[in-house]
Amino acid sequence: MPAFWHWFIAAGTILFVIWCAWLVSWSAKQGPQNVADDDVVGHKWDGDLQEWNNPAPKWWLYLYFLTIAWAVGYMIAYPGLGSWGGALGWSQQGQYESEMQDAAARYEPIYEKFAAMDFEELSKNADANKLGKSLYASYCTTCHGSDARGATGYPNLTDDDWLWGNSEAALTATLKNGRGGVMPVLAPALGGDKGIDNMVKYVQSLSGIAEPDSDAMSAQSMFLAVCSACHNADGTGNQVFGAPNLTDDIWLYGSSDDAIRTTIVQGRNGMMPAHGELLGDNRTKILAAYIYSLSK
Repeated sequence: MPAFWHWFIAAGTILFVIWCAWLVSWSAKQGPQNVADDDVVGHKWDGDLQEWNNPAPKWWLYLYFLTIAWAVGYMIAYPGLGSWGGALGWSQQGQYESEMQDAAARYEPIYEKFAAMDFEELSKNADANKLGKSLYASYCTTCHGSDARGATGYPNLTDDDWLWGNSEAALTATLKNGRGGVMPVLAPALGGDKGIDNMVKYVQSLSGIAEPDSDAMSAQSMFLAVCSACHNADGTGNQVFGAPNLTDDIWLYGSSDDAIRTTIVQGRNGMMPAHGELLGDNRTKILAAYIYSLSK
């Protein structure tokens, strides 16, 4: 934190606490003049409503001062005055690291035991899958859903369609390093709206959604020239590039005319973030085995 902001925050906080103490002290001395306790002040409303001089009990005043003293003690002991770290040396980061070290000491032997197992065997182990399910809930549900069935733009992990493969090496690489699924804009290469419409029909015909009529088949040569580099000539996709299989009935962004047209005209840029630093090797393998088990 820059020195200016440190002193600005620290001085502002200290002055505010002093002001609070002065305000409480000053307010305690104020009250109606020449009016005894338990007597009316002299104000009247609606003819018969009057204000009594009933000062607050002393313990209220002491409680205010006690609260101020507690605040001062807290700011001395803990961070609260700019970059002052507190006399106790506590910090959120320090507490987090301490808790993570305690958790590692407690759970890492368990992770190591499961990570030493064969991948196929691990994917069938009930206890390992309980850990994997917990890891999935912590790291994966935001995108892939609590049931792992995904959403538009987020793959379904319970089917048998794998963009990058479902081997141990492929799944651990996906979890550790992340993936980037880029579909380039191809509208200019298709020759205008008619060419785009024909390509939409042709892509749909590959999975049986649309009939392969003359319009659809007219886009076949363009598919071979433009799309086959990633999706293969037969449309079955390529796991090396993460290019989807266009011949099944599984659609990452939807199979409607509008969805496919948007993919062609605007492209897509899917992103799977890397989790290697968060998970480590052992937990990565356990989570990969759990994900693998979901489609079995």
